[in-house]
Amino acid sequence: MGPGALRSAGLAQALRRLGHRVRDAGDLPVPIAEAVGGEDRHGLVFVEPITQVCADLASRLSALPEGEFALTMGGDHSLAMGSVAGSAQGTRQGLIWIDAHTDFNTPATSPSGNVHGMPVAHLIGLGDPGLAGIGAWRLNPEDVVMIGIRSVDRGEQQLVRQHGVTVYTMREVDQLGITRIVGAALERLGGLPRLHVSLDADAIDPALAPGVGTPVPGGLTYREAHLLMELLCDSGRVTSFDIVEVNPSLDLRNQTAQLMVGLAQSLLGQRIL
Repeated sequence: MGPGALRSAGLAQALRRLGHRVRDAGDLPVPIAEAVGGEDRHGLVFVEPITQVCADLASRLSALPEGEFALTMGGDHSLAMGSVAGSAQGTRQGLIWIDAHTDFNTPATSPSGNVHGMPVAHLIGLGDPGLAGIGAWRLNPEDVVMIGIRSVDRGEQQLVRQHGVTVYTMREVDQLGITRIVGAALERLGGLPRLHVSLDADAIDPALAPGVGTPVPGGLTYREAHLLMELLCDSGRVTSFDIVEVNPSLDLRNQTAQLMVGLAQSLLGQRIL
């Protein structure tokens, strides 16, 4: 339902008003959860259909013409295994992960078995071989910067430290400010030919973005989120973008989708003057 909520909030129209040519490629076919089995390989929830959908997404994005900007809408954050791998188009790519969670679990560390808590670990090649092999591409851990983190499972903590992922928790956001964090992130990822931004709606404080499945208090404020997008836009380096975890069944009058549309506008050129 997430993509439908974003369309209803006027995402395509908002980007066209900024002067972009927008082509909506439609939705990937996704099985209805109640029509397929639950736990599967390694005890992971819905792993077979998730693997197939992400593989389809990676294939579609890798086939896009050079220079075409891909904006992927969701749905839960497991889709990043397809969107990040596919948008790289076989080259080295940096990832800015804006989220309340690191999503760095593996089947061995996950307390729930939910694949949406595992995409980054699988992108770097850990965990389930089927998920780690999506798109036949691997992400370098040193090419990942996470911003807005405030909820990390114990097993994830060890893995994130072990693999040297750069993480800015909400404590660092409070102490350093968004401007310094974005500057440091772009410097760390300097020289990479592609930069993918993956924005989880639960990175924003749930008072502003209630339509998410795993809300965590103390998230980014409205202005912090917009400034983050504006600074990334100013860099001129972002080549692809995810908006995920928008769940209209948990939202209030589609306000989370509307906020995400505004953030997409800031990333793609909206200016106050």
